[in-house]
Amino acid sequence: MKAVVTGGAGFIGTHLVRALTDSGYEVHVLDNLSSGSTAGLDARAVFHQMDIRSMEASEIVKQERPDVVFHLAAQADVQHSIRQPWQDADVNIMGTLRILEACREAGCKIVFSSTAGIYGELQKERIVEEDPTVPISCYGQSKLAAECYIRLFHHLYGVEYTILRYSNVYGPGQGVKGEGGVVALFMERLVKGEPLQIHGDGEQTRDFIYVYDVVKANMAAARKASQSTVHVSTGRTSTINGLASYLLGLHGRGLTSVHTPAKTGDIRHSCLENTKAGMLLGWKPSYSIEKGLRQTYDSWLNNVG
Repeated sequence: MKAVVTGGAGFIGTHLVRALTDSGYEVHVLDNLSSGSTAGLDARAVFHQMDIRSMEASEIVKQERPDVVFHLAAQADVQHSIRQPWQDADVNIMGTLRILEACREAGCKIVFSSTAGIYGELQKERIVEEDPTVPISCYGQSKLAAECYIRLFHHLYGVEYTILRYSNVYGPGQGVKGEGGVVALFMERLVKGEPLQIHGDGEQTRDFIYVYDVVKANMAAARKASQSTVHVSTGRTSTINGLASYLLGLHGRGLTSVHTPAKTGDIRHSCLENTKAGMLLGWKPSYSIEKGLRQTYDSWLNNVG
């Protein structure tokens, strides 16, 4: 089996590439290193430093003719997307179109990494895949547009796909810039001995999913659930205040948290129902928030040491 992983030098991509090579895949990685790094990239993978919007990226897919393309590469910074929506759309929409066209010519399946951000501020305890999509950030809008193009390419050209909508992914190796989330930001401040910064009142909720569970969902999607859109989530919520409190207790060194103004485009509450992923992919999360945070915390301390 052969796979191409766009964004394979990024946080999720690095973990996915390692799992794929461990499973016997021949893996080619496409990454421009705008937010990723080759430092943790599995040496068994073939690395191509290039932008997904380039003709060269298309040629790699067409030449290698993989069984599946895992399309993770994206502009994933919500605040950047609001400041520079044109650049966000160029990467997330035009870049996806370039990869889609290559998949059409190569005759391979695409597994697309999407986001809970496409739903916006739905007032629901748990969101299901059929709920309305009303993004409140340019990032959410560009990822939704990319999803629509993927479905259209299946309708027009028969390109097989599985779309995975992630809740908030965290885990070892996550950076604080670009694709970085609140867990990575908190970890960085802990190891620096600085108070945790909480935007807004901290009562906003998130559905935190551990990166190893996300990798397993991607690998299942390569084999199953073609022409489906499913959530990769825990279906459980944590407040940002609760997250900070747990990490401060885990760290146990007398640090505190401080509150700063809320950010534009941030969603107040987000939780994704994951029943469909269990039915179609045979997948369910195996990491509790406590177990995942403990492993992430230990990884940060080991890297600092």
